[in-house]
Amino acid sequence: MVSDSTGTLEILSEIDFALKPQETVSIVGASGSGKSTLLSIMAGLDTPSSGTVRLAGQDLFAIDEDARAALRAHQVGFVFQSFQLLGSLTALENVMLPLELDGRKDARQAATAMLGRVGLSQRLGAYPRVLSGGEQQRVALARAFVVHPAVLLADEPTGSLDFATGEKIMELMFDLNREQGTTLVLVTHDRAIAARCSRSITIEAGRVASDALAEAL
Repeated sequence: MVSDSTGTLEILSEIDFALKPQETVSIVGASGSGKSTLLSIMAGLDTPSSGTVRLAGQDLFAIDEDARAALRAHQVGFVFQSFQLLGSLTALENVMLPLELDGRKDARQAATAMLGRVGLSQRLGAYPRVLSGGEQQRVALARAFVVHPAVLLADEPTGSLDFATGEKIMELMFDLNREQGTTLVLVTHDRAIAARCSRSITIEAGRVASDALAEAL
């Protein structure tokens, strides 16, 4: 179950799994099966009515929201279908933001280098409104990876992109993931994308229907 402003909803039940360092895991299932809710609970953004989520050895729901936010800032990166960029900030400023919040004095240098890595060296001063969907998702990837997170959570990252652009974004995401040794958890309805992960967890009606390594898929 998960609590929100409307009360308690039974969305997930009897979910139990662990992630290994540097593992790539897809979470697949039909719309409404609970995939995105599971990702939000894993990040400590939604609060379950029972159960435990441990990140870096810490029970996320045994600490207050400020402590959870601090833990996320150091351990977790996010990539969303809708990009979630701040429209009032340039590409560079969007990528600098998590570094600045962490007090990094090299925020501009690190963000510039990461935007170069995703192929946007010429778009540093561009605002999201003038960037294409693919460019916006590249900025989002740069923002997620610039903090070198232990875990990257991606929710349908190619859902709003055309096929060719989505393929390029996924190639870039997996390349960055290998370079940084991040644990990747990817929510997707696309079985082809899921097959690129080392492990696939299928959610049906809020429960784990299967949990298989790539060799067994």
